[in-house]
Amino acid sequence: MKQAAAWLLASLSFLVFGQARAQEPPARITILYDAFGKASALKRGWGYSALIEYAGKRILFDTGGDGDDFAFNAKALNVDLTRLDLVVVTHRHGDHTSGLRHVLAANPRVKVYTPVDPSTFGGGSLSPSSPLAKLIQRKVDGVPDELRYFGGNPPPAANAGSSWPTPWPGANLIPVREPTEVLPGFFLITTLSDKAGTREMNEISLVIRTSQGSVLVVGCSHPGIEKILAEAVKIDPKIHSVFGGFHLVDASDADVTRMAESFRDQWKIERMAPGHCSGQFAFAEFMRVYGNRFDPTGVGATVGLPAPSRTALAPDFLSIFVTSIAKDALLKPVLPY
Repeated sequence: MKQAAAWLLASLSFLVFGQARAQEPPARITILYDAFGKASALKRGWGYSALIEYAGKRILFDTGGDGDDFAFNAKALNVDLTRLDLVVVTHRHGDHTSGLRHVLAANPRVKVYTPVDPSTFGGGSLSPSSPLAKLIQRKVDGVPDELRYFGGNPPPAANAGSSWPTPWPGANLIPVREPTEVLPGFFLITTLSDKAGTREMNEISLVIRTSQGSVLVVGCSHPGIEKILAEAVKIDPKIHSVFGGFHLVDASDADVTRMAESFRDQWKIERMAPGHCSGQFAFAEFMRVYGNRFDPTGVGATVGLPAPSRTALAPDFLSIFVTSIAKDALLKPVLPY
């Protein structure tokens, strides 16, 4: 009887866990848009977009620099834009937002997380206390009615997104004001640039918890990649890998080398996958420093991610079910017919 029960346990385990493994969702990042990559029919252009498939979720991260080329690549890579859990738009620049109109045509009510940037993404910047609201509301004697804003009756404090027109009217835009867990194990963090040219611009980045530390995905790193990392480790002190643009436009070669070695030696980041605005010298240095732990991420590339940090509920339930059957078979006496 015990031998039969053991055989039953082994058979059920094989069926249950074999099926569970076969049905495991993808754990990967696919680059939909960038200016480099292996030779293919995919369109290249300045900008960034990636599809993240992880723990049964599908997240579109940025939408590239040309809407038509983004649409072409998404179709060529069999990306179903109607099946997205959410979209992340890291910042206002066109090389990250140009495909959003195409996404919304396919999926009008998908949640689109954005940085706080009212002039681009809305958010009620015309509050009564704002400088612009005061300018609009001020009445000066001698000005004819035809020169008064809104005929002399400016609107009251606006609802989020209603004061400033955006290029995506009706979109479900959600500003990220603080670190936010948007899905279980998926966090958005926000950082503020103090760099010339983008000073006071917010940018958001994605942190994904995995069984081997977090994966950080960045758009253009205008606030500075090290500043973003400092925020990411508040979510998880161990960073497994980093994807995206590091914006090393003004960095000296010496600073890029210092950064690559620092990521490996001080930050203890396991893998590196720079793209977009990181630069050719950065690619070379990260390849040198990381060796076979450097992941090329040109357009069309797919990079696997570590397994999720928590096993799925269904396999856990099934394992309990199988174990209970086996215990019952081992303990239950054989009854005569």
